[in-house]
Amino acid sequence: MKTNLRFLFIITVLCAFASTVSAKSAISDIEPPFWWTGMNDTRLQIMVHGEGIRDAVPDIDYTGVTIDSVARLDSKNYQILYVNISPETQPGTMTITFRNGKKNIKIPYELKNRDGVLPDTFSSEDVLYLIMPDRFADGDTGNNTLKELHFPVKVNRNDPNARHGGDLKGIEKNLDYIESLGVTAIWLNPVLENDMPGGAYHGYATTDYYRVDPRFGTNEEYRNLIAESHKRGIKVVMDMIFNHSGSSHPWIDDLPSKDWLNYPDGSKLTNFRLSTINDPYASDYDRTRSVKGWFVPSMPDLNQENPHLMRYLIQNSIWWIEYSKIDGIRMDTYPYADMKPMAQWIADVQKEYPGYNIVGEAWYGDVSGTAYWQRGSRLNKQGDPNLPTVMDFPTMIIATQAFHENTLEYGKGLNKIYNRLSLDYLYEEPKNVLTFLDNHDTDRFLLTEPENLGAWKQGIAFLLTTRGIPQIYYGTELLMHGNKKKTDGDVRKDVPGGFPGDTVNAFAKEGRTALQNEAIDFLSKVANWRKGNKVISEGSLKHFMPENGMYVYERRLNDRRAVIIMNGTDTSLTIDMSIYSEILPAGTKLHDVVTGEDITIVPQMTFAPRALYILE
Repeated sequence: MKTNLRFLFIITVLCAFASTVSAKSAISDIEPPFWWTGMNDTRLQIMVHGEGIRDAVPDIDYTGVTIDSVARLDSKNYQILYVNISPETQPGTMTITFRNGKKNIKIPYELKNRDGVLPDTFSSEDVLYLIMPDRFADGDTGNNTLKELHFPVKVNRNDPNARHGGDLKGIEKNLDYIESLGVTAIWLNPVLENDMPGGAYHGYATTDYYRVDPRFGTNEEYRNLIAESHKRGIKVVMDMIFNHSGSSHPWIDDLPSKDWLNYPDGSKLTNFRLSTINDPYASDYDRTRSVKGWFVPSMPDLNQENPHLMRYLIQNSIWWIEYSKIDGIRMDTYPYADMKPMAQWIADVQKEYPGYNIVGEAWYGDVSGTAYWQRGSRLNKQGDPNLPTVMDFPTMIIATQAFHENTLEYGKGLNKIYNRLSLDYLYEEPKNVLTFLDNHDTDRFLLTEPENLGAWKQGIAFLLTTRGIPQIYYGTELLMHGNKKKTDGDVRKDVPGGFPGDTVNAFAKEGRTALQNEAIDFLSKVANWRKGNKVISEGSLKHFMPENGMYVYERRLNDRRAVIIMNGTDTSLTIDMSIYSEILPAGTKLHDVVTGEDITIVPQMTFAPRALYILE
């Protein structure tokens, strides 16, 4: 009897040893790929994906780490593990063992040492430069077409809606150019994997939340670009999308749970009517359709009210901040996601990184709609959205007409700017509004090639001297023009000289036209003057109604000030300066930042067509 028992024991041990398999053979993915000790939030969600993994029994034998709970959802191929990492836990590699029937699956999982370096987040002291990576510069032609992808589309620069080959190396190689513009931060359109039919060059159809699209480069190259930018005093803002994923994301064919998506069958698209969210009379049907409908058929709507999905997204943001040292986040299609979970996302990010700035895209034509989404908004009766910064779409919408109309008519020309800013009382914090003239989703500020820079300079001067956080869209300094009526690609053109075979190099002075060099010289002069200038970033604003064609405003901080004067017409204007005596009394002497000349205010002054002064 004893002999038989010993034999059975030996056989059992041998069988157990034989059934222990490598993680690679049973686990297809684990997210996040690693984590850190010393985080303020000691709870970590680990999503494990593998055939039949849902019902496996997990175990962790690592000092300071304990399993809190296990979520087994609808798919048999996902298990969501929640663990606690005590503050005393030391960095190292722990082993997660899954007992799945007779198999023991062992997964090594690294806990890195948190270095304690906090990002230097962006603010009104910065000037953001928005770059679409695919269209800026191709620094590595070897990553243009990759067979490892499910949809390895070819580069075709003749097709405005195809991939053109721009990448992270191209941006890094042109950091000298970016720095010369005087900008202090770059915002890149999304860089994460978009392994989608057609290529999704724009980046807004994520198929892997932890991987840079290999056509842009690697995770390490992204981190290196950020480090190189930081050496120059340039911050980096990451574009994220939590409202939707790409339709080729692995989730879509095997949803972790039935409620992972809104309308999983794709039966309803959003109505694009954001007014339903803040409309006190909106029907439940309309409001639900706005938030839970799919953005487009290729972008399934994620359900942020699923706590496991939301925890995944929250940790993803924290992972990228800690891993890459990004200095801020721009969140795409912000109001289309569920408000309360998104407010919690911001709270959790700021728990790890106090004061961290996040700007949300809330595309409204009126100020009340945009202001509704800013943190602490008195207009929002549904709860505090907790969003620090909102995008100033109402100003963008009127910018082209405001600076190019030649009229004294009330409500037109620069009166549009005055009227727009007069509604800033609706914002809880006007300083935390991202102001821009155009971006990748809008018509260019210049619809056609300009003959002169009078109106263009006034638009740039306003952008860089008004309240808020200014954002410049790449190519604006090169006088890129276009409108979306033709195609999205018309406002997302390649930078000449950034791609193999280009015969003109706009990154170099000799490759630009005289008008382009004039534009860059002007923009860089004003942007560099703005650096560290707290009168502009922190000061109060007082402006005068441009009923005579002149727009005059003052920025003031204590005993320092700057005064901006614009003639918004194509004709000379002779002006009674007593109108502005409260900020420009006769005899006042000021220095013009643009020309370097000194100006003395006299009772009557004549201003040339499209005259512009930035006085201090």
